[in-house]
Amino acid sequence: MENQQEFNDYQRYQEHLNQPMSVGEWFITILITAIPLVGIIMLFVWAFSTNTNVNKANWAKASLLWMVVGFVIAFLIFGIIGFSFMHVLDSY
Repeated sequence: MENQQEFNDYQRYQEHLNQPMSVGEWFITILITAIPLVGIIMLFVWAFSTNTNVNKANWAKASLLWMVVGFVIAFLIFGIIGFSFMHVLDSY
């Protein structure tokens, strides 16, 4: 009987993690990610924690991927600009 109760509690917990998030929950989530450094740390926590709503976890993973894409593009742009300046300075 106790195992059945634990199973039912686990099922309710899993259903809770799969529920759509409310506008208020999204508001707080976005507010937290706007805080420098704290936001990035929380993205990692939400993305890889097993106790996070599925919607928030997927959103956090996608946000982290966009950050990686942004860093790669910025690195390439600054690299091209840096090599251009080195080439201009070498020609003098």
